[in-house]
Amino acid sequence: MTKQQRRTRWCDTGCFGLLFQLLLLALPVSAQVIAVDAPGFTVSDADRSVAFFQQVLSFEKVSDMEITGTEYEHLQGVFGVRMRMVRMKLGAEFIELTEYLAPKGKPIPADARSNDRSFQHIAIIVSDMEKAYQWLRKHKVTHVSTEPQRLPDWNKNASGIKAFYFTDPDGHALEVLEFPTDKGNPKWHKLAAANPNQLFLGIDHTAIVVSNTDASLKFYRDVLGMKVAGASENYGIEQERLNNVFGARLRITAIRAENGPGLEFLEYLTPRDGRPRPMDIGANDLLHWQTKLVTRDAIAIERSALMNKFSFVSSGVIALPNGEMNFAKSFLVRDPDGHVMQLIER
Repeated sequence: MTKQQRRTRWCDTGCFGLLFQLLLLALPVSAQVIAVDAPGFTVSDADRSVAFFQQVLSFEKVSDMEITGTEYEHLQGVFGVRMRMVRMKLGAEFIELTEYLAPKGKPIPADARSNDRSFQHIAIIVSDMEKAYQWLRKHKVTHVSTEPQRLPDWNKNASGIKAFYFTDPDGHALEVLEFPTDKGNPKWHKLAAANPNQLFLGIDHTAIVVSNTDASLKFYRDVLGMKVAGASENYGIEQERLNNVFGARLRITAIRAENGPGLEFLEYLTPRDGRPRPMDIGANDLLHWQTKLVTRDAIAIERSALMNKFSFVSSGVIALPNGEMNFAKSFLVRDPDGHVMQLIER
């Protein structure tokens, strides 16, 4: 092969790859996530779930509505849908609970594990872990962790953090978290000092189990425009008892948008036997979570996700009618492990 032939062949491959990367970089700034609005999940009984989050975790109900129609069928990928959606607030953060009045979906499998790639939780900040744990025991929550765990001092990025996993009435995983004074968002320490009698302060992040951190970053960082905010590698008996996974060793990566709670990747380096997210999970199944992300240009993100061959729940960007929701356009897309993100444009 001559030098000219080699140069031509490189331009047939390398130049194309470079051009493709430049096209991605040329996406408008508007085609980025500017806020994490609210993690949400499907519940079997909205009244029961609202009572749990109000009475046990101090959330306030913000809105409660029933919605139905063709647009929501195309958005959620569920035919004949009628949903009751409840938005709740703790501090400055929100969650959304969705009960499918029709059609009903499947429950969370009884053998679901913390290292399965369908796993997701929200991390609620508490001002005092010991008091929070006793309060949760009083309300007979179902344990995932053995008890609250204090992460060891040798782990510089996580030392002194106290955490405990438990579940809501449907089996959705929740975490309470207390940061030492040298860690966490400073706002949590200010809130705790200003409200000494307030036990539950707000939502720090939602966490998802991923199979490969680098592959997930190609979606959340390169397509959605979110930023890496921190990382650690956690292992040892404390982490095993926190997650209730023997031999747990995790690569943890925190990412954030400009506003709202963070999103955290949990990659299990060991054990590697976590099950993939089932392909047949519908939005009406209780294993379904969808985290609402705000963008200024839903169509641009849809195009980028299509270009990068990510799969969709929705049939496309859906324009919603009559101002029923607090956004005008939306679609649901899956990350590399099948976790569902709801992009909204107001």
